[in-house]
Amino acid sequence: MTTKTQTPTVPEHGETVFIPLNKLKKHPQNARKTPHSEASIEAKAASIAAKGILQNLVVEPETDAEGEPTGCYLVSVGEGRRLAQLLRAKRKEIKRTEPVRCVIDTANDPAEISLDENVTREDLHPADQFERFRELAETRGWGAEEIAARFGFTAHVVKQRLRLGAISPKLMQVYRDGDLTLDQLMAFAITEDHARQEQVYENLSYNREPWIIRRDLTASNVAATDRRAILVGAEAYSEAGGTIIRDLFTEDRGGFYEDAALLDRLALDKLEGIAAQVQEAEGWKWVSPHIDWPHAHGLRRTYPQPVELSEEDKAAYDAAQEELERLSAEWEDADVDLPPEVDQRFAELEAEIERIDGKRHAYEADEIARAGVFVVLNHDGEARIERGFIRPEDEAPEPEEPDAEDGSTVIDGVRVNAHGEVMDDGEHDEDGNHVSALEPEDEDAEEDGKPLSDSLIRDLTAHCTLALRLALGEQPDMALIAVTHALAAQTFYRGGGDAHCLEIRPTSSYLASHADGIEDTAAAKALEDRHAGWAADMPRDVADLWGFIAGLDHASVMALFAHCASLTVNAVKQPWETHKRHALATADRLATAVALDMTAHWTPTVRAYLGRVTKAQILAAVRDALGDEAAERIADRKKPEMAEAAERLLAGTGWLPPVLRTERPAWLADEQPKASALAEDMPDAESAEATEDEAFPVAAE
Repeated sequence: MTTKTQTPTVPEHGETVFIPLNKLKKHPQNARKTPHSEASIEAKAASIAAKGILQNLVVEPETDAEGEPTGCYLVSVGEGRRLAQLLRAKRKEIKRTEPVRCVIDTANDPAEISLDENVTREDLHPADQFERFRELAETRGWGAEEIAARFGFTAHVVKQRLRLGAISPKLMQVYRDGDLTLDQLMAFAITEDHARQEQVYENLSYNREPWIIRRDLTASNVAATDRRAILVGAEAYSEAGGTIIRDLFTEDRGGFYEDAALLDRLALDKLEGIAAQVQEAEGWKWVSPHIDWPHAHGLRRTYPQPVELSEEDKAAYDAAQEELERLSAEWEDADVDLPPEVDQRFAELEAEIERIDGKRHAYEADEIARAGVFVVLNHDGEARIERGFIRPEDEAPEPEEPDAEDGSTVIDGVRVNAHGEVMDDGEHDEDGNHVSALEPEDEDAEEDGKPLSDSLIRDLTAHCTLALRLALGEQPDMALIAVTHALAAQTFYRGGGDAHCLEIRPTSSYLASHADGIEDTAAAKALEDRHAGWAADMPRDVADLWGFIAGLDHASVMALFAHCASLTVNAVKQPWETHKRHALATADRLATAVALDMTAHWTPTVRAYLGRVTKAQILAAVRDALGDEAAERIADRKKPEMAEAAERLLAGTGWLPPVLRTERPAWLADEQPKASALAEDMPDAESAEATEDEAFPVAAE
């Protein structure tokens, strides 16, 4: 008995049928030869999962070589939807036999209707898309994640479109009319304040670059990278009612704090709290918090002095040091990472040693009772605590020293005895003035104990000065001590100018008046630490300074001398100081002599240099450091964008403007310049510009 194969039934043209997914194939005459993107298929899959297939597929039956139907169907219209369902089947969301609603078309040319579907349609205007997304959020209560899941976008893209949908209706209409580009519209979306958006739009000039729009919209705001924002923190600012503006279309590094006055108040409140803690813990007479360093305070500063550790602290220090050395020896050759408990113990021991070391110098109780503390906001957002400042009214009175054997003292030109009574100090002229002691000696006044006249003393000490000059010039080591003493007396002591006999007057130019923020740099901190270290070692009384310096070893005397001399360096160039031409040339020679390397202290940032020069100078810097190719990559940008890109490109290259370059000293002439291989190590465009804005998708999915 022979079994006859049943021929599949072919539906009629125009009939709607449900066909299993695994029976659908791409039509070979489909107009789309470029494959669908993965993002497009993902979006369609998400949409179908949420809402089903909203548009039928158009298919025709597949036939074999003899013209007989195979039971499969070729998709002329809807290939993207077929691929989306296959993706869902692959993810086990549906079965491969899932029925798909299709319309049979055996009358039209498959290539034509496939082309027709894709070219005779108009994408939704982006403005309509943005506003509809916003309506879904407001009317349905859907968040960005839910909308993203229903339309196959990322949550970030949905947030962007929701933000664009919140643009002022007036500006949205301008965008529809073609008078604003999408990039400009995205710039306005940095804030949801319609009045502010419209105000900035009305005040725009012919230059409507997105960066200008963003700049104007955030002109009164504070960047999250600002030291005040770092100190306060986003959470505390928000809890106080502040609003943070975030730019969803560029890298804003934390956004912009909208209320600068509130941020200032919160920062000062926090500094006041820190200052109160310091005062309570340490007992200073006063504390003064400031956001900016009070440059004109004019107060004398004292420094802590060496003190002996207590027996308890000595024992604790020795025990911690001994255990640290034991652990270091035990784990010195370990090839693996330290166990967490060992690593923690190292940290505890180091902290304990540092704590006890901090007790080796301290302020005296009477100084703490008279002096105060400045608590200032540092450039990195941390509180900077500077101690030991004494106001004029709190200065200890200078003791009046007796100048006669009878204990009498001269006060304001009048001699008084030990009981405060005015004493007669010799003869007076007819006007009541004292007769000058500079008159020639009276031969009759040769009594025993009569002091030498002032004129004679002046004569004798002039000879002594001459002899000292001759002798000191023959003893360089002692001359070094004498000069160091003169410099240190005036550098570290109030009224120290009268405590030395060399007519040397060191002056130190105030650099903060020339360069904003220079006191917050690492170099300034290192100099201050060095100064504080010496100040802590100085004897409390300037009268003991000579003995202190004379007792130092030669290397220490040289180090103190170098420190004091360094504070007098002034290489600042001012346009009106034409008389300093030779001094500045000497400064260049000094820089060469000490092999000054400014790359260790300065980098070309937007704030420090690139934002303060012309576009041509920015390009010249990049070309000088990295070559023509790197300069060409940023040549067509607006200045702010060019400066930011240049900062990234120049980072780590060691490039310096000519005014900061130092001629290499002769003893280094045989070494290769540090930047000789910069061109070979030039960063590529991708790594150097990783923070560039991404293109925003505007076409309908």
